[in-house]
Amino acid sequence: MPFARYGMHLHNNQVKRKTRKADTETFKKQFAAFSSASDPARFSVRWEDCFPILDEKTVETNFDRHYIYHTAWAARCLAETKPGKHIDISSKLYFAALCSAFVPFEFYDFRPANLQLGNLACKSADLTKLHFETNSIYSLSCMHTVEHIGLGRYGDELDPSGDLKAMAELQRVLAPGGNLFFVVPVGKPKLMFNAHRIYAHQQIVSYFNELKLVKFTLITENFADGGLLDNPPLEFTNAQDYGCGCFWFTKEKA
Repeated sequence: MPFARYGMHLHNNQVKRKTRKADTETFKKQFAAFSSASDPARFSVRWEDCFPILDEKTVETNFDRHYIYHTAWAARCLAETKPGKHIDISSKLYFAALCSAFVPFEFYDFRPANLQLGNLACKSADLTKLHFETNSIYSLSCMHTVEHIGLGRYGDELDPSGDLKAMAELQRVLAPGGNLFFVVPVGKPKLMFNAHRIYAHQQIVSYFNELKLVKFTLITENFADGGLLDNPPLEFTNAQDYGCGCFWFTKEKA
């Protein structure tokens, strides 16, 4: 952990410990009250069967803005383009599981997923060395993945250029007339080893220099900004600390 953040990390842990202790005492009181009010003919309420969940008493339903919104964005893109088949490389698995309900779907990851659903095939692939033929895929996605490549976080080999190799491969395999739905963190460029990279908007566009940007959608860190922001000002995008950039690219026909 970076030393500049270490003190804050310790403080946060201390606060969490105090909160957890108070929550535990509340849980014990609730257990006693629930147990005394229960009908043992229906369920036997035993302390040894408890499964404490102590952090879900929230005023609103919380969610990760990046992962809820970007998969919703991509699903809407598939609903609009209506591909005959879609191929995804290492995005969130629940995106593949849900979208396979309405489009034939192939999911690839270097750590294959043992997910068994109709209309869905899960296979193995190395994003830096894809086995697909050049110009062969008409509907392709890779979302919130490339920023991790080469940092070793998921057991992959350390490679400072791993993300560039992955993007070059996505560009290579996309067919003329095909669509690529690509998502990475955007804002002020930064490498946060070994978690992820954050890219400026123009970096991503330059890395996919053989493709045309159809539409850019931003998901900000701020709930007040709303959900999916289509084609926001470039200055606003690049001012984000950790925004989520959703790029819809196409490869133009010769």
